Amino acid sequence: MAHPLIPQITDLATPIATELGLEVVAIMLHTHERPPSLRVDIRNPNADTGLQDCERMSRALEAALDASEIVPFAYALEVSSPGTSRELTTDREFNAFGGFGVSITANAPVNGKTEWQGQLIRRDDTTIYLSQKGRTIEIPRVAVAKVSLDDNPEV
Repeated sequence: MAHPLIPQITDLATPIATELGLEVVAIMLHTHERPPSLRVDIRNPNADTGLQDCERMSRALEAALDASEIVPFAYALEVSSPGTSRELTTDREFNAFGGFGVSITANAPVNGKTEWQGQLIRRDDTTIYLSQKGRTIEIPRVAVAKVSLDDNPEV
């Protein structure tokens, strides 16, 4: 379950990222760590996300968080790129990563299976299409819990 401060932090971070030409991919607040950590994953939609992108976002977000006082306790801010083993959620991501290897996990069995690996073909309103050893697999979106990039798909 996400921390209750995440929506406020997201509302603050998203326009900052947009102004810097970046996108917020995920925000996590880990209060069980000492000190608590606030991790913000960003992506540069126009190039590989680099250290300079993370530094610019970190400086701008840190100043805004300090001024807003949304987080009422001391924490460590960590801004990074999500890497290649991340979850796909938006139509834009599904379009951008067509042809890439993915792992799909279902929340209920579909034809007796709950996990697939293969090459992402596409996604439409009802189905995710996956190429598995040259064969097209159709997985209903309503059954899908998670789609993640996978470096070692069964293609």
